Amino acid sequence: MAEMRFDGRVAIVTGAGSAAGLGRAHAMLLASRGARVVVNDLGGGPDGLGIERSHADLVAGEIRALGGEAVADVNSVASEESALAVVGTALERFGRVDLLVNNAGIVRLGEFGALSSGDIRETVDVHLMGNVWMCRAVWGHMVGQDYGRIVNVTSIAMWGAPNTLIYGAAKAGILGLTRGLAFECSQAGRNIKVNALAPHANTTAAYYFNEPTADRFKADRPPEAVAACVGYLCHEDCGLNGAYVASGVGHTAVGVFGVTAGFDAGTGMTPEDVRDNLGAIVDPAGFEVFPENPIAGLVDLKDGAARA
Repeated sequence: MAEMRFDGRVAIVTGAGSAAGLGRAHAMLLASRGARVVVNDLGGGPDGLGIERSHADLVAGEIRALGGEAVADVNSVASEESALAVVGTALERFGRVDLLVNNAGIVRLGEFGALSSGDIRETVDVHLMGNVWMCRAVWGHMVGQDYGRIVNVTSIAMWGAPNTLIYGAAKAGILGLTRGLAFECSQAGRNIKVNALAPHANTTAAYYFNEPTADRFKADRPPEAVAACVGYLCHEDCGLNGAYVASGVGHTAVGVFGVTAGFDAGTGMTPEDVRDNLGAIVDPAGFEVFPENPIAGLVDLKDGAARA
């Protein structure tokens, strides 16, 4: 099988300046396979607190030292103007943009009542709105050239995890954004694929989430294993659109969404009907995948290969 390469493609990877981060791993992989890369990182560090600093110029330098093409960008993703500036770096240096990996993020942990208003706003601005603004900044270019691949980083925290309520809510919003953009592209027949990635890897941010088990993260969850999945999702051969993809430790899977068979009492249903038939309502035995599921209608599986 031919190697999956990105010769002639221009990629933007946000949050890519950490020495042990997912963004760096994604940028390095794309560059190693021929992509010209904008290494974006504001510099605050993967913890979002400035305890661990990030350096986009160092990662871009690593890529160039290995014979690749890269430029550093230190704009924020948290506002429309700064997101446009990130894309402006790609256009000024490389003349186009084909791939976007929305990896930038910060960590703000705490119970709902303990988080400050500033923590809440900053988390939403960087995670959810950062994805919105970056997607919007590249959108016109991708539509104009009828080509683009976008990977939006979400998290299993969206399903609920200790001290991550706002972070998880923002990540859930990212999945909604991803599904909506993918649907829009599918309806319009555009050659743009948008997918959401929930990574499992050893990063500095993961350390702040899981300090008691940090050694385990260091030992068995290399970011490079996740980067392999990002490489696929960024490639022209990508056969997924609107998918929720979980990847880490060499394992990749797609999350599906649906409903139980439920209980039907007709238009006269009462609160008591819901109470008295709750067992049937929540019974997973009759679970059916939603028709708009990311791998139903948007992916054609034939002869073991995924085709758009």
